Amino acid sequence: MYPMAPLVRTVLNTAARAAPGPAGRLAFHLFVRPLGRAALRPAERDLFATARTGRLRVRGKEAVTYAWGDGHRPVLLVHGWSSRASRLTAFAEELLARGHSPVAFDVPGHGAAPGRAGNILEYRDVIRELHERHGGFDAVLAHSFGVLASLFALRDGLRADRFVGLGGVGSFDLLTDGFRRGLGVDERVMLRMREHVERHLAPDEPGIWDRFGADRAPTALDGPVLLFHDEGDDMVPLAHARLLARVHGDRARLVITRGLGHRRILTDPSVITEAVAFLTGDGNAGGLPSPVRATTPADAGAV
Repeated sequence: MYPMAPLVRTVLNTAARAAPGPAGRLAFHLFVRPLGRAALRPAERDLFATARTGRLRVRGKEAVTYAWGDGHRPVLLVHGWSSRASRLTAFAEELLARGHSPVAFDVPGHGAAPGRAGNILEYRDVIRELHERHGGFDAVLAHSFGVLASLFALRDGLRADRFVGLGGVGSFDLLTDGFRRGLGVDERVMLRMREHVERHLAPDEPGIWDRFGADRAPTALDGPVLLFHDEGDDMVPLAHARLLARVHGDRARLVITRGLGHRRILTDPSVITEAVAFLTGDGNAGGLPSPVRATTPADAGAV
């Protein structure tokens, strides 16, 4: 629930008719504002104390970047919304142990990065810059909203041989529908927000809104895809993962977990082992013990 939702709903619904520009701008600012700032946890401090830390400017804002290893076989780690790179510590540690070079970042308004908000275009711009600096990525692992943002970036010509998504957002439409229902605003408000994005944030990219969804143009990512999603995820419905599994077809495998929710999936030993084995191309990964069960793409079903 958004703070002061009844008042905001009244203002937006009224403004969408009388003042379309300001209504779209206000709706967008609410949409892209994180629900709090995640703090660094004690278990994450040692790894991040050893990172090569940098700063990167995107769209007038500042992201914070992290890198480990010798630079060979880089793997990009992408955090989710209202989260931070350090939540992917367990994956970075395992990748380092296998001789790979993890790369991560805090998008503006998240983690150690300054600011009050970030958006999918800023995610993409950070990923683009890191892709150029590191000469492409052997693989990408992303969580939650980071899945949506990463697949958007990869469809824009960036290279990665393999992709792992954890509790991933797959449909931008489902995301905006949740925002609309949470505030109780009408469709006209969402149209104004779309107009704001297309006219002011990406005026040189016609149709940009329609390209946000991870279910769009899936063939642009031609490598194998491994998806993990908990059946009890209270943040991102399982329907998102099923959609991604379906649109990526035979290249994708969906693993449905039990009892891990949206966050514990990032620290579960079985998930970490299987995901890193896939990222590093280890064909001897073996199966997954309980509480994880694997499904084939055909089992994934429809949204």
